[in-house]
Amino acid sequence: MAFYLDNAATTGIRPSALEVMVPLLAEEFGNPSGAHRMARAANRVLDDARETMAACLGAEPGEIIFTSGGTESDNLAIQGSLTARPGIAVCSAIEHHAVLDPVEHAGGRVVRVNEDGLVDLDHLADCLAGSEDVPVSVVSIMLANNETGVIQPLDQIERLVRKLAPEALLHTDAVQAMCWLDVAELTARADLVSVSAHKFGGPKGVGVMVARSGKNVEPLFRGGGQERGRRGGTHNVAGIAAMAVAAKETVAERATQVPRVSELRDRLADGIVSTVEGVFETGVTSPAELQPSDSTKNDKAKNEAKRINKIANICHLCFADVESEALLFLLEKDDIMASAASSCSSGAIEPSHVLTAMGFDRQLAFGSLRLSLGYGTTEADVEAALNTIPPAVQRLRERA
Repeated sequence: MAFYLDNAATTGIRPSALEVMVPLLAEEFGNPSGAHRMARAANRVLDDARETMAACLGAEPGEIIFTSGGTESDNLAIQGSLTARPGIAVCSAIEHHAVLDPVEHAGGRVVRVNEDGLVDLDHLADCLAGSEDVPVSVVSIMLANNETGVIQPLDQIERLVRKLAPEALLHTDAVQAMCWLDVAELTARADLVSVSAHKFGGPKGVGVMVARSGKNVEPLFRGGGQERGRRGGTHNVAGIAAMAVAAKETVAERATQVPRVSELRDRLADGIVSTVEGVFETGVTSPAELQPSDSTKNDKAKNEAKRINKIANICHLCFADVESEALLFLLEKDDIMASAASSCSSGAIEPSHVLTAMGFDRQLAFGSLRLSLGYGTTEADVEAALNTIPPAVQRLRERA
């Protein structure tokens, strides 16, 4: 039996989403771009899914662009904006690489964050200044961070963008937020919004970018003219239909799932922090507070207050004198499925760019662990982690 605590990486597909996929793959498999009966039936499935996704995201059906997932949606927002209105792209230093990489590749500007993982609004204002001959074309700030779970003040960011770069499009990567925040309300004033189905119980390989009316971007793919010429390629009808079912369930369950999962997350975080020395919760304990004599990390009331600015499902920890890779290996042996925030490139392990941007020490960042809960997480999952992680950390430290 596996205790799955890696829902920020991907969720399991909802049974209702899988159920709707099977006949569309096996029997009702027409290409919606065709003219015959089966094609028309597939097109009706797309229309229904488009209306559902629009309702879940606070958009109009015509503003929904179906994509292959979060990475494509983010790249479409950045590259498509730059092609449509040449200029400068701006993003935060803690964006997912699907945003950060295209912005840096285009020579864009990267905004600092503070020790709590929040965008430095003063530095954002400086980055929005642009220049007379090269205006800011697109600003991309994620709604909730995929590693720490920290929620960005999108309303304040939007006001700054409208004031200092009124011609720029505001994009937000809401991929991690869909299960836990009212995305429709919080992104209502954003021009472009990205979501990905497999983060909320849909299948992998399908997503949406919302492009508000009059805020269109140039397509990445040209071909058959699908999505009103905004995204060429044959539609993944089964995946899109399943995504819509999963999104509708996610929105309907939010009011009950958020407090349930939040309580489980708090129990998990508090249990580990109170029993393991030298462990710090990101977004709750800042680098400036990382002193051996500092007791703030064990202040439950303070921790709970700061977790209000985090999505409900992410418990992100840094362990001193422990390497993530070794910890994950021990946890997997005991059937705990989790992840770290480091990436491997050409054989060289580098610490998380998110933790680096927040000011965490390089060695401490190497000991990061992300435990992410989901709609299917149970008390048994949390208890298994609480029983397994402290002795695993102790074993690793004794070996050092």
